[in-house]
Amino acid sequence: MNYEMMVGLQVKDEKVYSDYRNAMKPLLENAGGGFRYDFKVSEVLKNEEGRPINRVFAIYFPSKEKSDTFFSHPEYLEIKRKFFESSVEATTIISSYERD
Repeated sequence: MNYEMMVGLQVKDEKVYSDYRNAMKPLLENAGGGFRYDFKVSEVLKNEEGRPINRVFAIYFPSKEKSDTFFSHPEYLEIKRKFFESSVEATTIISSYERD
């Protein structure tokens, strides 16, 4: 059973965000994870949380535990600090769920 999250972001610097994705991808793959879908969004028709969104993606892991380990890994946290924090204005976790 995979664990998956649907995430909305407001990316403010595409170049630095691309650097973030490239830097974190090997760690993500080593954790057994990946991206199932990835969209650039031009218009949001409904947004319950009110944070702006221009990017939506589904990220998956073999389990919730693997997800938690990945997002708390010191190497990931350094990549996040270096690239993500300066390139992303807002983050919205739209949903998280287990799937077959």
